[in-house]
Amino acid sequence: MKKSRPFAVFDLDGTLIRWQLYHAVADELAREGHFGVIEYAKVRQARMNWKQRATAGSFKDYEQTLVNLVDVAISGISVADLTKACQAVLAEYKDQVYTYTRDLIRQLKAEGYLLFAISASQEQIVKLLADYYQFDDYGGSVYEVKDGYFTGQKEVLKRERKPTYLKELVAKHGATWAGSVAVGDSESDIPMLASVERPIAFNPTKELLSHAQAANWKVVVERKNVVYELEPVDGRYLLRLAG
Repeated sequence: MKKSRPFAVFDLDGTLIRWQLYHAVADELAREGHFGVIEYAKVRQARMNWKQRATAGSFKDYEQTLVNLVDVAISGISVADLTKACQAVLAEYKDQVYTYTRDLIRQLKAEGYLLFAISASQEQIVKLLADYYQFDDYGGSVYEVKDGYFTGQKEVLKRERKPTYLKELVAKHGATWAGSVAVGDSESDIPMLASVERPIAFNPTKELLSHAQAANWKVVVERKNVVYELEPVDGRYLLRLAG
């Protein structure tokens, strides 16, 4: 009987890739003229508000402004155009990654782990990146297609859906939960992280950090060329430099 293999699941946006795939794809579509100039100017202003840390919720405001624009415009975009944009994003961003997660992927693969990628970004860009890093399977947000064009209907791989989708991947590949690893960077990853034996909060948002501290999860921060690992020990964190 074939022995079940352990698995590791990675969020991609801000966890492996240093930027957000969804945002990068939107930027590429804008460069190719698929968004109105006035509408995209609102996105750029919202992004600037976030970069200037105008308010505590400026990043979420920017993200929602971008999502609203894509939701309206996607029905006029062909599959071929989105594929072209995703390929351009892959070419630019595929190696702009964090060393900690990149090296962890290599380490776990060498140890015989199955590797899964789960992201709320478009399935098309998630597949390209998952293939590049030789993940065994992946999941992304699915956009409905009719006659070669997107209809505007979508099934987003949101926070609540991630652990359910992960269970589907585990069952599909006959993986074992023993020794399972998950890596994520935001509060949307909390349910997925909570479902495994070895959750890692990587460069966590304030919300994820608070949850990780309460749950005694490992926290890892990569800043410039230094990686800090915070291991929970007796209700406190022990800081050490990785590598």
